[in-house]
Amino acid sequence: MSQEGKEEKKPKAVALLSGGLDSNLAIRMMLDQGVEVEAVAIKTPFCDFDCGKGCGHRVKEVADELGVKLKTVYFGEEYLKMLKNPKHGYGSGMNPCIDCRGMMYNAAKEHMEKIGADFVVTGEVLFQRPMSQNNRALNIIENEAGLEGKVLRPLSAKHLPPTDAEKDGLINRENMGDIKGRSRKGQLAMAKHFGVHEPPNAAGGCLLTDPAFSKRIEDAMEHAADIPSINDVELLKVGRHFRLTKDAKLVVGRNKDENEVVKALAEEGDVVLEAKDYVGPTCILRGKHDEAAIATAASIVLRYSDAPKDARSALRTTINGAEQEIVAAPADIAWADSIRI
Repeated sequence: MSQEGKEEKKPKAVALLSGGLDSNLAIRMMLDQGVEVEAVAIKTPFCDFDCGKGCGHRVKEVADELGVKLKTVYFGEEYLKMLKNPKHGYGSGMNPCIDCRGMMYNAAKEHMEKIGADFVVTGEVLFQRPMSQNNRALNIIENEAGLEGKVLRPLSAKHLPPTDAEKDGLINRENMGDIKGRSRKGQLAMAKHFGVHEPPNAAGGCLLTDPAFSKRIEDAMEHAADIPSINDVELLKVGRHFRLTKDAKLVVGRNKDENEVVKALAEEGDVVLEAKDYVGPTCILRGKHDEAAIATAASIVLRYSDAPKDARSALRTTINGAEQEIVAAPADIAWADSIRI
């Protein structure tokens, strides 16, 4: 191919798009340099587009606004297997950030090879996150994915070694960013430059960084025969959770919406419990259970209902569609709190 033909070839990149401001700006920087971009969005059981914590926030709308094609990749059981024993360990919670980013890089690499793109783009900012966005972690993730020199991080590029795209002249390094650290001032200034009105908060609201949720997933991992099911994980996101025995757990809905979710997530073999004559939560007893476990669960259900706390009351229990009525006394709240996850 002639030099003229090479110059006419438009660079092509695959961008990891979260829907937050950083990845949005990274793509805009590429489009500004004439790079053709396709986006890959990652959805996990702990960080999906409807989690309400920022991760994946408006991701499809952002892709449409930027005018880039969007491919969504879902990590399910393979993510849970990784989470059980991440090679690079956890962060402050149950967040396996380095291993998680590695899976994302692999998804981006697969799409890059499929469409014949030249490199991968991310919105990562050096030192923004302590575990996964330092020089050592970035190198580990890049090398283990087989993407040495192929990952461009436009927002922090001037603080990082030149990538192949920069060395080959596909990207003008002088136009790259020099942002680092946790401050958002650089991104907000860049958003103003690109005309991004009402810029979203930083993406990355992963549930695994939440201390309370981390305790729940750790408990689920500890008591699962192998790994929790996707249904188990969805159930972790709602209600109050109580560890009754090593084989049985009770989930208590906290409001009408959660009661509906709890009921919808009930599986074969689960015991669904509700106070019969009083307003109260919908609850699931999951795992191996006997009459003693059901009685314990019933007492907790009544504690969180409007049933009188000094008298026995009736409950409905449903197992595989078969209803049965039982009577129990409300549990002591201090005792219930002692077994709450």
